[in-house]
Amino acid sequence: MDRILLGKSLLAGTGALALGACSMGGTPVASTPAAPKVARVPDMSGVPLLPRDLLFGDAARTAVRISPDGSKLSWLAPVDGMLNLWVAPVADPAAAKPVTAEKKRPLSRYFWAPDSQSLLIALDNDGDENWRLFSVPATGGAMRTLVAAKDSTVTVEAISPLVGDRIVVGLNDRDPKWHDLYSVDLATGHRTLLLRNDGQYARWMFDEKLNLRLARKNGADGGYDLHRADGFKVEATPFETIAFEESQTTRPLGFGGNGRTLYWSDARGRDTAALFAVDVATGARTLVAEDARADLGGLLTDPTTGDAEAFELNYTTVEYRPVGGAIAGDIAILKQRFGNDFYLGSRSSDNRRWVVVVDPIKAPGEYWLYDRPTKALTRLFLSRPDLEGKPLAAMHPLEIKSRDGLTLVSYLTLPPGSDADADGVPDHPVPMVVIVHGGPWGRSEYGSSPTHQLLANRGYAVLEPNFRASTGFGKAFVAAGNGEWGRKMQDDLLDAVDWAVARGVTSQDKVAIMGGSYGGYATLAALTMTPDRFACGVDMVGPSNLETLLASMPAHWESMRNQLYRRMGDPRTPEGLAWLKERSPVYLADRITKPLLIGQGAKDPRVKVSEAEQIVDAMTRRSIPVTYILFPDEGHGLRRAPNRIGWNAIQEQFLANCLGGRAEPVGTSFAASSGQVKVGGSLIAGLAPAEAETAGK
Repeated sequence: MDRILLGKSLLAGTGALALGACSMGGTPVASTPAAPKVARVPDMSGVPLLPRDLLFGDAARTAVRISPDGSKLSWLAPVDGMLNLWVAPVADPAAAKPVTAEKKRPLSRYFWAPDSQSLLIALDNDGDENWRLFSVPATGGAMRTLVAAKDSTVTVEAISPLVGDRIVVGLNDRDPKWHDLYSVDLATGHRTLLLRNDGQYARWMFDEKLNLRLARKNGADGGYDLHRADGFKVEATPFETIAFEESQTTRPLGFGGNGRTLYWSDARGRDTAALFAVDVATGARTLVAEDARADLGGLLTDPTTGDAEAFELNYTTVEYRPVGGAIAGDIAILKQRFGNDFYLGSRSSDNRRWVVVVDPIKAPGEYWLYDRPTKALTRLFLSRPDLEGKPLAAMHPLEIKSRDGLTLVSYLTLPPGSDADADGVPDHPVPMVVIVHGGPWGRSEYGSSPTHQLLANRGYAVLEPNFRASTGFGKAFVAAGNGEWGRKMQDDLLDAVDWAVARGVTSQDKVAIMGGSYGGYATLAALTMTPDRFACGVDMVGPSNLETLLASMPAHWESMRNQLYRRMGDPRTPEGLAWLKERSPVYLADRITKPLLIGQGAKDPRVKVSEAEQIVDAMTRRSIPVTYILFPDEGHGLRRAPNRIGWNAIQEQFLANCLGGRAEPVGTSFAASSGQVKVGGSLIAGLAPAEAETAGK
């Protein structure tokens, strides 16, 4: 899905301080503590209140892609209030027509069939992540089921522009823990078994002719083995063994040179992962590119040969760097026009036409068509045209030092009008919300965020720090998070807050914390383990009990079990079980003294509804106030626009109560969602009447 599709999500993972250096825009400057001041909401009388539906409603157009033959464009756009799939001729985007009519669940995952005659769509059931695969003609018509099985999930393993009539999928209907491989005929839907996965392989890699070349098997130590394959027969003896310490940063990326070259993101013998090209026949390794600050990723390859053409370097911001000269001139043209505020979307199979996504942050995202032969750039449309001309806030990349010397790449957004000299520090301290990313093995990054924009518009600074265990900054940074849930990972968040207080961004008594998934855990950990450090917290689908979290993970996550145990705690040992209990907020619920808002999807297969219920029950038994909202038709996050809007209506009112910022009244926003107020509706203005109304939903 495009980075700019809905902006950054809360989903998609959180003492004394020795303040170090900070930088903005990558240039370190000395941290000079400001005189303590009490944070207050800035005067925003000249800044109109942004309606939340402009930020959290469905985009006018998103997920724009070009067909492999370069003749058609596709995107997601609403039809009767539900995101559906549209197709248009490249020469006439205004002639677009919807080709699907989904009414229950917004479409999100789709891609073109290699022959450009149809599109393939993945749908689950209200967020349960049991994915099914459908097909629809590019001219429109009824969606046809390609692959589906009850209580199973389909994975699309390989598509090639050189093989137009079939794709390779994985399906775990025989054994829920492991996916077997099938070839699927796109015209008939006929499925042919290619490999029965008795070897418990976790991942696969194919060449441009859809031949299986590599199989990955995760080991008991948290590392993995790579096995060669020929004719869908996997060799018993691995040719590469990747140790646990390298497992997050070292992996094969794909084949180039028509299968003669294997590209690697490789951190063996170094800290950050570099790009290597390995000759398949001889094993000779060639260093292609490296950077001491960040792992290299996002390899851009020729659509048909697989040859590396460019890669993404994502430290504080994303930058494309060419490999060789094939598209170096094209990247230079895009940089001259858009700076580094662009991402390369889909490309035609002949590499002549590209969809370019431009993300200026202070303006709505744009989609452009780039024609390589003529070097012509044509703006297609805005993702959210209703935001054009609205007072959107800038995002400042930062480097913050942790107390033990780690560099925490972070992002700060300030309320419009609060920073007259544009130095990245408000003229007077303002209330602040710390957002913690999910995972935790993921990262926060530079780019548009509806949550940042809403909060900044309401008068808050927004700080989103990376922390040890965040990925992309080298293997030592990831390893520094091993065993540190609820401890040093939380310390990094506290260090970021103390940096903001020292810089005069905020004051200690006016800081809220919020996040989804791991970020929800970090919120619960903050309010239980450091109950005096935050004014309030917002948890969306966050685990409260790490023992039950690991015990209830989806069956098809079996291959990740040993790595999770090594990075967290192993419940099979007394020491590991003690660690899980010690770091679980549910056992510390009696320490919560600050307001807490909890949201949960009833169909969440990763963080099950019992995770929310456990801590809500623990708090209500002790008469500790909490507001708990359940969405019966959602999973690990909120996909339906009415649910996103309704949740944010509650969230902004909750924060207004806590930090004193502006808020658009809840009004009918929550009533239009599927949300059920399970506990504590009377604690939020405008919500109490809805509690009785939704109790029976």
